[in-house]
Amino acid sequence: MKKLSTLIKNIEILEEVGAQDVSVSSLTLDSRSAVAGSLFFAVKGEQADGHLFIDKAIANGAVAVVCENIPSDRNSSVTYLRVKNSTLAVGFVASSFYDNPSQKLQLVGVTGTNGKTTVATSLYNLFRLLGHRTGLLSTIENIIEDEVIPSTHTTPDAIELNALLARMIDSGCTHCFMEVSSHAIVQGRIAGITFRGGIFTNLTRDHLDYHKTFAEYLKAKKTFFDNLTSEAFALTNKDDRNGEVMLEGTRAKKYTYSVYGMADFKGKILENTFDGLLLELNRTEVATFFAGNFNAYNLTAIYGSAILLGEKTEDVLKAISVLTPARGRFEIINIAGINAIVDYAHTPDALDNVLKTLHDVRRPSQKIICVAGAGGNRDSGKRPLMAKIAFSLSDRLILTSDNPRNENPESIINDMLQGLTIEQQKEVLVITDRYQAIKTACAIANKGDIILVAGKGHETYQEINGVKHHFDDRECLTKLLRRL
Repeated sequence: MKKLSTLIKNIEILEEVGAQDVSVSSLTLDSRSAVAGSLFFAVKGEQADGHLFIDKAIANGAVAVVCENIPSDRNSSVTYLRVKNSTLAVGFVASSFYDNPSQKLQLVGVTGTNGKTTVATSLYNLFRLLGHRTGLLSTIENIIEDEVIPSTHTTPDAIELNALLARMIDSGCTHCFMEVSSHAIVQGRIAGITFRGGIFTNLTRDHLDYHKTFAEYLKAKKTFFDNLTSEAFALTNKDDRNGEVMLEGTRAKKYTYSVYGMADFKGKILENTFDGLLLELNRTEVATFFAGNFNAYNLTAIYGSAILLGEKTEDVLKAISVLTPARGRFEIINIAGINAIVDYAHTPDALDNVLKTLHDVRRPSQKIICVAGAGGNRDSGKRPLMAKIAFSLSDRLILTSDNPRNENPESIINDMLQGLTIEQQKEVLVITDRYQAIKTACAIANKGDIILVAGKGHETYQEINGVKHHFDDRECLTKLLRRL
């Protein structure tokens, strides 16, 4: 139990009505989860307005409410606190409730369109190899040292985030690496969090269904760096045209990394094969299990971050040499002489990067068969761009369903086809059923060919009409290729 007065000291209270300095047992954004002693946050969300559920939260035991509009019909035993933005208030109150756990960790946030999961997960694995107790908050999973906790969002809500960080402290963790999504930045999920460092990977078209314009998407990412403290570091991809923009308003110490230019942390590709990259990192060679130009960037960012966190160069390079890619990120399945790749590529840039990597490492006789789709209820403008890239960089393209969610999968595929000419459309196989699409790819592949199944990566489900059904691209490929 904590006194309400201690929890709200870091937020501006515009008006306070009701009971005096109550004791708070828990925090909640969901009126259904309120219990005796809860502090309920009435947040105006995309789907519902929490102000409509204040009475429900109180009926379930809430003793205090943070809101933007105090209701006229009030309960005299409850404290009502009016703030300008209840969404932002959640993070600061949650940090106080859990004793500011982010201030006790070396917490590094990774943001950008592509590469967040690989960079955050690899840093988690690297720091464990270096002997540190470490936490991870990612799209795939949240991990507290050895304990795996399923992940529902790229970045948890502010209450869950602080609860997880507090558990990491209790488990003796000294470091944590987390993905920071643009949604989380705009929605205030990281408000009140203290970061030791921030990493920018790249910025390409994505999430425009939410942000509406690329400028707003860019602004969201930049806000993360604008809010870093002077004690933090900001490490940005100098080769990305928006990389330097991220540093313009930050108070953090500024650093850059690059594969093709001069930077504080310089990566250079010496060899690029299916088995991995031979890299030169700040003039020292290291062999890795990661393939592709895009992973050269990821590894350079990982190297730079570790050095900025005080690790020794020799130790970092040794650890990088034994790291393996995150699940569903350019994951190779080699069965019956066929190289099958499962990758999360679900943006035009990511698909372009993966396919170009396959062109870099394949032999002339090897054909590339690409199975791709696009998610429903998301930015529809990227669909034709993805099809155009997939067609131009594949020997055979099969368009299929990804996670259609509440959209008609055939309509999504038709959107993709608009990126191709009439003649090109005739060369494309359209197989809506994802299992049948993967089965067809395996059937037409010859020994030595390469199959890329893109879009879902680590996911073990397919969402159709709001319902999640078990579906794992890796399982499908393994099963089908073993039958050949």
